[in-house]
Amino acid sequence: MRIGFGYDVHQLVAGRELWLGGIRIDHSLGLLGHSDADVLIHAICDALLGAANMRDIGFHFPDTAADTDGIDSKILLRRTVDLIATKGYRVGNIDATVCAERPKLNPHIPAMQQCLASVMGIDTDDVSIKATTTERLGFTGREEGIAAYAVCLIDKA
Repeated sequence: MRIGFGYDVHQLVAGRELWLGGIRIDHSLGLLGHSDADVLIHAICDALLGAANMRDIGFHFPDTAADTDGIDSKILLRRTVDLIATKGYRVGNIDATVCAERPKLNPHIPAMQQCLASVMGIDTDDVSIKATTTERLGFTGREEGIAAYAVCLIDKA
């Protein structure tokens, strides 16, 4: 068994859709990025890749690549699960936290869990997602961006 940790942050801007945990959330701002900028999925990808000692999401899916421009991050997550499988690993569980002042994420967590579990081919009970604010402190508190942290456990298939 191996443990991995991931972190990601994206800026909130007008004119973009907000995607978190593979689902679209209605909000006046969206996350800026080369892909759909799903910070939660990106943090999970980094955790999985780190646990398998396979570098990071930017190494495998660079933000300069035309084939990942505007890509759905669920595709990146599926590819990440496939990448760790090349070394004989499978996902054990995910524990993640999203830091955002708004929108309130708790009502969306079950849909995120279901979506992410389906993409990774694991049980919904193996995907823990928590939401928190930073009590209006820092860039997330000022609603300039959203951050996500993830840890994972992988084991040999």
